[in-house]
Amino acid sequence: MSDRHEPTSETAGLPAWLRLSPRIIWVDLVISILSLLPALVAVWLFDVDSGGQIWPLIGLAIFGVIGAILDVVRWIFTRFRITPTHVELKTGVVLRRHRFIQRDRIRSVDIEAKLRHRTARMRVINIGAGQQAAAGESALSLDALSVDDALALQTELLTAAMDTDDLDASCEGVAAEQRKQEDASVDEGRHPVARENGEPIRVFARFQPSWFIFNMFNIWAYVLALGLGWGALWLLGTFGIDLYGIVVGLFDWESIGWLGTALVAVGALGAIGLGVNYFTENWKLELARVQGRDGTVLRTRKGLFTTREVNRDENRIRGAQISEPVLWRWMGASDTSVITTGLDVWSMTEPAAILPRGPLRRAREVAGDVLGDSENPFTVDLVGHPMRALLRRLLLAAFVTVAVTAVLVMLAFTAVIPVTVIWAAAALLPVCLLAAIIAYRALGHRLTDRYLITRSGLLNRATTVLQRSAVSTVVISESPLQRLLRLRTVGTMTAAGYGGYDTPDLDREDGLEFALHAAPGILDPFVIQDDTE
Repeated sequence: MSDRHEPTSETAGLPAWLRLSPRIIWVDLVISILSLLPALVAVWLFDVDSGGQIWPLIGLAIFGVIGAILDVVRWIFTRFRITPTHVELKTGVVLRRHRFIQRDRIRSVDIEAKLRHRTARMRVINIGAGQQAAAGESALSLDALSVDDALALQTELLTAAMDTDDLDASCEGVAAEQRKQEDASVDEGRHPVARENGEPIRVFARFQPSWFIFNMFNIWAYVLALGLGWGALWLLGTFGIDLYGIVVGLFDWESIGWLGTALVAVGALGAIGLGVNYFTENWKLELARVQGRDGTVLRTRKGLFTTREVNRDENRIRGAQISEPVLWRWMGASDTSVITTGLDVWSMTEPAAILPRGPLRRAREVAGDVLGDSENPFTVDLVGHPMRALLRRLLLAAFVTVAVTAVLVMLAFTAVIPVTVIWAAAALLPVCLLAAIIAYRALGHRLTDRYLITRSGLLNRATTVLQRSAVSTVVISESPLQRLLRLRTVGTMTAAGYGGYDTPDLDREDGLEFALHAAPGILDPFVIQDDTE
């Protein structure tokens, strides 16, 4: 029998309101019991004083129980229904909210499952219609449905629209189909509808274990290591194990120094943590093209403990971008994402990312295949920028060095810092000059028959391939220094991705020509033709 139970009352002429899966209640009951176990074990088996270090475990138990109670309350007060024209959701206790999304405005129907969902054969459905996080909007989330209900609902919302009579009974039909599948104990991966409509047309990339090396080195390694270290310190301390004393006894701190050892140890722990995180987040990764409601869909499936499926309508893809972080550029590491409408590019789940951080060569191949042109736009030679663009960056580097030196001198004269610190400015100058050269070497642009290609960036060199037909606005700007050096920045605005992409420090004449051809016809009313010989 389906887990989506229908209330007895329903609006005339519309499908009944449905509940989420009641399995979430039993899962929360188990989580509540498990959250109490560490504290009970610490008190009964290790005789830990309840007034001492046991408080973190008590906090963990309280957190687990409160979370379970809130989940039960959410289940009681949550209703949803699928009408011929809308997906509606009612939720809230004190403040009731009634949200709805027009079915013809749906841009994505993604499936996610944390470990607790997977153990109970449940899934989370996120229905998006191009919401913007900056505006305080979010996707409509159904947490949680049974596996069969989630797959059937995703298929229903992503397939072609039904006739009116069929739509009036859509929920009933889906529920009946789910009951048959539940009684027959159909396995999750053998859902008949999912196999028919979800079979890949083409697979672009799969999980690569060797890519973990590209994901181990990051500034977040130190943040992760500090979190893991603190957690291990208090957890083991609760059971009477002195982790701090063990670590101190492992090293000769006087000979190797506290700072060096701490940096190496914390960095190594963080790198291992990020490597493990790569495997858990990207396990069984598959980037594939599948058939969707209005055409093909670019689908990503991945995850070990938390599985996630993201579907991107290829009719809404306007380009792609490959970013190369400066500190990992020597490894050939790169991040790959698509430029598309209807997805929140600022989301922590990175729905626009189609590959984890990996080798640049492979990223170019996959991004080119996704765009589908005969000539891969990521492999074409780009036009360099004038030397005046380098001069501008060198001048800015010198200005930064002078400004920092002036601040240090002022602080030294007021006895805030030692006078010897001023010498740090001498080391700053070559660093800034090197950064200026690196930033200049990143510059490049090109126009093809279909795409605008631009590359720039110091800390994150990004190569952007954008459809010229997707450009809605062209912005030409000049700073005072650019005006002096006869340079221009051309910004191309689009209703996809980050909303705009700049091509900085073009020659003044070349910049105008680039702007005119980037989006043919947009600037024509504002250009005055010079007929003089």
